Amino acid sequence: MLTPKRILIVRLRQIGDVVFTTPAVRALRRRFPDAHLTYLVEPAASPVVATNLHLNEVIVAPRSRGLRALRQDLALGRQLRNARYDIVLDFHGGPRASLLTWLSGAPVRIGYDVAGRGWMYTRRVHRPRELRRRHSVDNQWDLLEPLGIERPTPEQDPVEMPVDRAAADAVERRLAAAGVSRDDRLVVLHVSAGNPFRRWPTESFGEVAAALAAGDSRNRIVVTSGPSETGAATGVIADARDRLQAAERGRILDCGEFSLAELRALVERAVLYIGGDSGPMHIAATSSVSMVSLYGPTLPVRSAPWRSARSRSVAVEVSGLECRPCDQRRCAPGDYRCLGRIAPKQVIDAASGLLSGGRH
Repeated sequence: MLTPKRILIVRLRQIGDVVFTTPAVRALRRRFPDAHLTYLVEPAASPVVATNLHLNEVIVAPRSRGLRALRQDLALGRQLRNARYDIVLDFHGGPRASLLTWLSGAPVRIGYDVAGRGWMYTRRVHRPRELRRRHSVDNQWDLLEPLGIERPTPEQDPVEMPVDRAAADAVERRLAAAGVSRDDRLVVLHVSAGNPFRRWPTESFGEVAAALAAGDSRNRIVVTSGPSETGAATGVIADARDRLQAAERGRILDCGEFSLAELRALVERAVLYIGGDSGPMHIAATSSVSMVSLYGPTLPVRSAPWRSARSRSVAVEVSGLECRPCDQRRCAPGDYRCLGRIAPKQVIDAASGLLSGGRH
């Protein structure tokens, strides 16, 4: 293969999946140092790659419906074709990503051998249908093998999302307004998730928040959530404060909603992050913050924080369930036991262990 001058990376969504492609971006830059690297992504996950220093360009593909969506994709396809990419890597594999990859007209189009769409690629990589006990970064790396790029390690190619300076300044102003000083220790508690399979109960989060707030007068607990689940954060804050003495309630902070860029800046400032297996967890993994990750239907072997072992992470899960992992379409027992049976004490003990030896 001739040395490519222009490479397009396609991964439209979700947030965590886009984070998992950032090691591949770094590896592509190392393998082709002079290539023009472009990343195609949808708006929700675009902040993940907006500050990536290995990329020359980020194209944000708007999401629409119906005929408008088709017209936009055809126009975007013409834009991609005019850019004359030598190689397109489709890390997504969905119908829209496959179409845009094909419309690019690139002479080398690498993607998964998906039924009904494999013909859109010039090089197809097998992807088993079953859930494998293999990390998602490793799975995506299969697409890089045709380019002669060696297998990844978290030490050489960790996930990354550089802090946006404007977002960091905004976060500092909000923390100062909440009365947080540099002597305080921030714990970020992310309490929402994209579906009920990954949603730990409000009262469980509340118990953890209260225990950490009462355990050390320096601790300040920042409760965060996704934009559609601010009610979850409000509920956790109220539950935690109800469990505390009056003098301790101010340690549970209500700082409002954070954008992805602000969340990244917030965890850079924190000593600990606690949350389920979701996009924000993987945003946190791009920092060196200590982490407690809660796993329900997913497995740590597939989606643990992909970063150096020097950054401490603890996975909390329930073992021995025959229904786990699952495809998250239907809960066979009906009670979401894989996550619901995680006891608050498990999380409190894991968090306390990390805090006792974490950054101060």
